[in-house]
Amino acid sequence: MDQLLVTRKAIVEKGMEMLATNLTVGTWGNISCRIPGENYIAITPTGMSYDKLVPEDIVILDTKGKTVKGSRKPSIEVPLHLAIYNAREDIQAIVHTHSAYATAMAAARREIPGAVEDLVQIVGGNVRVNEYALPGTAQLGINTVKAMAGRNAVLLANHGMLGAGRSLEEAFRVCQVVEKSAQVTIMAQLMGGVIELSQDDIDGMRNSYLQGYGQEKETF
Repeated sequence: MDQLLVTRKAIVEKGMEMLATNLTVGTWGNISCRIPGENYIAITPTGMSYDKLVPEDIVILDTKGKTVKGSRKPSIEVPLHLAIYNAREDIQAIVHTHSAYATAMAAARREIPGAVEDLVQIVGGNVRVNEYALPGTAQLGINTVKAMAGRNAVLLANHGMLGAGRSLEEAFRVCQVVEKSAQVTIMAQLMGGVIELSQDDIDGMRNSYLQGYGQEKETF
């Protein structure tokens, strides 16, 4: 099976999982992934239900955002995804969600502190909030890349959250961990506040995660 089809199928599966796990509602959010061995990315189409997608609906773009395969209109957030891919060679996949707790933090424009171990391991520290920009604009991409420096996640101000990773599976897991951490943060505030981990502990756990956490290397 060729890599293009494998990638398209993986995105369709993750879209259904995103919907099933309440990381988004309706048609909001988007998913993309680099295609191994090709200078292309695959991205979800705009305005289509995740549970209705088939592999052929996933749009294939070049690094300038031009459609090279597929008849659907791509997500309006193409400029956002391309800005991240062009700035970060380490990122292979991006998942953008509208999950409730992370979006609540984004609406309040409050970062998620580096206070939970699994968060700092997979994200790299706290989750910052980017400077607000309208959806679909190049400025949103610029602001997001800046807020993601040294991180694999970001809260999109008044919008939602975005997770990235070395694989589609990791990017999706980032979103799950960020959503849980946002919920934990909100609950901890009710008990007097959050106690953040030290930078040394954060760095140590992050390095340990990058150097050997898990089993075999994931591709999707």
